[in-house]
Amino acid sequence: MGLWQSYRLRLQRRRWRVRAFRKRRDLHTVANRTGQIRPSDILLFSTARNEGVRLPYFLNYYRDMGVNHFLMVDNDSTDGSRDYLAAQPDVSLWHTAKSYKRARFGVDWLNWLQMKYGHGHWCLVVDPDELFLYPFCDTRPLRALTDWLDASSIKSFSAMLLDMYPKGRIDAEPYRPGQDPLEIAPWFDAGNYSISRNPRFGNLWIQGGPRARVFFPNTPERAPALNKIPLVKWDRRYAYVSSTHMLLPRGLNLVYDEWGGEKASGVLLHTKFLDTFTAKAEEELERRQHYGASKEYIAYAEGVRENPELWCKWSERYINWRQLEILGLMSKGNWA
Repeated sequence: MGLWQSYRLRLQRRRWRVRAFRKRRDLHTVANRTGQIRPSDILLFSTARNEGVRLPYFLNYYRDMGVNHFLMVDNDSTDGSRDYLAAQPDVSLWHTAKSYKRARFGVDWLNWLQMKYGHGHWCLVVDPDELFLYPFCDTRPLRALTDWLDASSIKSFSAMLLDMYPKGRIDAEPYRPGQDPLEIAPWFDAGNYSISRNPRFGNLWIQGGPRARVFFPNTPERAPALNKIPLVKWDRRYAYVSSTHMLLPRGLNLVYDEWGGEKASGVLLHTKFLDTFTAKAEEELERRQHYGASKEYIAYAEGVRENPELWCKWSERYINWRQLEILGLMSKGNWA
């Protein structure tokens, strides 16, 4: 990378940080328990709107993993989830009725909260429909992973987004609060993924899976990105650029080995495709608050009306993280 391009990226990072500082005015405190945060705590940051049915399992899943404190932004929910989150003793909650789109799809809000509260902490940034997996997650807590990353001087950890879905209609079985969504949606695409490198930011760009196969069959290049970097040892100088797909400084995006080796990586099990999906797609289509004039949700709404099934004869049933490593979707790298 040339000096001029490096300088421009530094200016861009400064711009995102200044923007996040300004967008702090969008957020109104509902429950601030950040005084409980200890220097060694692992923090989780998330933005949610009308995800009340998912929140009980989401919070317990990450508590069991080893997350110590949740910092959540409620984007004007109407389903009671704000009251539910405010009552949780390990959750700090902010509310905003401002535009999700004008906050760069929530990135500005979370960048601000990470700048203010995440400095020096391992921070996990996930949506309420994302379940983080990492090597040995069935036997080792998240603290074991972050301790190993610290010892290895690694500051960021990647995870591919893996869409999960049921066999049959996605609206056939109702999802209950507190239920493991994988009981309903345990299937995924084991292949049909494309990978390219973003020359500007240095991150890998992954597309494919059922969303490309079903919703973007003729224009797979328009399918949603599946590459994410959700776990970072945060510094107030950092900034996410686009969701958790990439960050600045650019070096945080180099979560792979250019020289033919393999760095440790994880998976985010994406449980969007439950019976709640149809109503969610219609709501978001009406709100038009998502990337690219909500083209993704236009495709979702049209696709679900025509055929509410994602399963195919090549679908694979999820077993555990070791299965995903064998399939090449994640790696334990040199973490033994």
